[in-house]
Amino acid sequence: MPEVLIADDSEFMRNLLREILEEDHQIVGEVENGVEAVEVYKEESPDLVMMDIVMPIRDGIEATDEIKSGDPDATVIMCTSVGQEEKMKEAVKAGADGYITKPFQKPSVIEAIEDAVGA
Repeated sequence: MPEVLIADDSEFMRNLLREILEEDHQIVGEVENGVEAVEVYKEESPDLVMMDIVMPIRDGIEATDEIKSGDPDATVIMCTSVGQEEKMKEAVKAGADGYITKPFQKPSVIEAIEDAVGA
């Protein structure tokens, strides 16, 4: 069962992603900022990170860049809001493997994961 780290400053969004993913994935951590995302990634080495772009302390773009610098094979899917196209371009430069747009729908989340991991 693939292991997933969920990074989002919104508890509602973390819960929503957990509900969508927990049937077929093991959730190894839920964090609310980019600093915690990097720390938990280093501890758990999950198969996938669902990373919000806008978070306090360190945003998802900076956290993705740091994770990818340490582990180029890391798989990171960015979670964006409508209208964040410029930030999404930055996230791709930082190494994001895909993205989903809020509000999430289960089919689009699963499709983004399959695209990112090459399933």
